[in-house]
This record gives sequence, structure tokens and C-alpha cells, in this order.
Amino acid sequence: MRIITLNANGIRAAARKGFFTWLSRQSADIVCLQETKAQIHQLEDRIFHPQRFHCSYEDAEKKGYSGVAIYARQQPDEIIRGYGSSEFDAEGRYIEARFGNLSVVSLYAPSGSSSDERQAAKYRFLDEFDAHLVGIRNSGRECIICGDWNIAHKNIDIKNWRSNQKNSGFLPEERAWMERLFTERQFVDAFREVDTAADRYTWWSNRGNARANNVGWRIDYQVVTPGLRGAAKKARIYRDKWFSDHAPLIMDYDIG
Repeated sequence: MRIITLNANGIRAAARKGFFTWLSRQSADIVCLQETKAQIHQLEDRIFHPQRFHCSYEDAEKKGYSGVAIYARQQPDEIIRGYGSSEFDAEGRYIEARFGNLSVVSLYAPSGSSSDERQAAKYRFLDEFDAHLVGIRNSGRECIICGDWNIAHKNIDIKNWRSNQKNSGFLPEERAWMERLFTERQFVDAFREVDTAADRYTWWSNRGNARANNVGWRIDYQVVTPGLRGAAKKARIYRDKWFSDHAPLIMDYDIG
């Protein structure tokens, strides 16, 4: 099973940059997109419904903001929109496709970089989502949660870690939340099971020469339930062409 996740930073902009042409050659079974920045009625063109995929979108109430999607070659048994949050479901941050006992989620966690108010909202999200993750783990379902978590976990996941310790996305409280996810909650960072090297980033600022110099952050993940530990077999961050300020994360799994 090949799963691709990408924060598109606007799906219509990504389309103009050749994303769907590239995607048609990737042999993906499931594609998770975040930050589509479009209402569903704006995505009626067939390019946004690629052949051989069952395409499901969840948009935000606010136009041009957030939004997530899942494309699946196999028709899902069920699509779950939102995770039950009175605050964040309206922002189009969560969509889940169910296939038997396996769930695949496209997640766009809030960023707190724009203001103290948004950082406070991010902390509220993390509190809520932690409870949701515990529910997933205790449900007996296996789950792969793909997307932009907007947190770099360890020093190895960010180029300039010393100078970013007071910035949203690398705050001690955020990193501690990720650490609990992978220890107490027993979820697995699937990418790090197969690639432990440094300089493996998925997002670069548009300022300066961040891309050219690989001054990046690894904030896009595929996180799996404990029962899928060891299922990841290969991972690749695609950087040959740019469709967004994020790069696609491509992972292959052996799921019995």
C-alpha cells in the first residue's frame, strides 16, 4: 500500500504547478491532502477528481482557508468528516476514510505562528486531539494519520533548532506533546522507522534561500497505531519538483 501526503498550500495552485500530472505516475493507493484552500463547489473540474480514485473533500466554512481531502483507489466503506470538535471541525481539518478495520486520516493541525491567539487555539486543538487519539488507540481499529501536524518533534527534524526554540512549531510544550504521542500513547512515527537520517525536511520557508539551502522543518508525518509498528517499508520525500512550500511524503506499507 502506497500512501502520499501533501500540504498543497492551495490545491488549485498545486494543480497549476503540475501536481496532478505528477500524481498520475506515482502508483498511489491513497492520497491525503491538506490546506486545499477551496470550497467543494470550486473543485468541480475533473482535474480535482483524478481517474481511478474515489475523491472526498472536507472544506472549511471560511473561504480560501484550510480544507483536507482523501483520494482512494478502493472505495471506502465510510467517510468520517471531522473528529467531533465544536471549534475545529468548522475549519476543515480532519477527514477519515475507513476500509474494514483500517482507517486513513488526512489531518491539518493548526499553526500558531500568526498570533498568540492562534497559538492558544493550537494548544486547545492538541488537548482535544490527544483525547481523540486515545479513542482511536482503544477502539481496536488500526489507523494511519497523515498530514501536517505543524510541530517538529526533535532537533534532527529542524535545521536551525537552537534559534527556533521560542517559535511556534518547535516550542517545548509542543515537542513534549509529540513525545507523549510516541511514548505514552504508543503511536509510531512511521517515517522514522525506515529513515533516521538528518536533514529530512518536508517544509521550507519561502523567505531567503531556504529551499536551495535545505533550511527546513519536518512537520508532515504519517503516524500509525501501535498494531502497525513495523508495517512501513519505504519512505521518500519528493523534492524534484515543487507543488507547494511542502514536499510530498511517500510511504510504502506491508499491511496484512
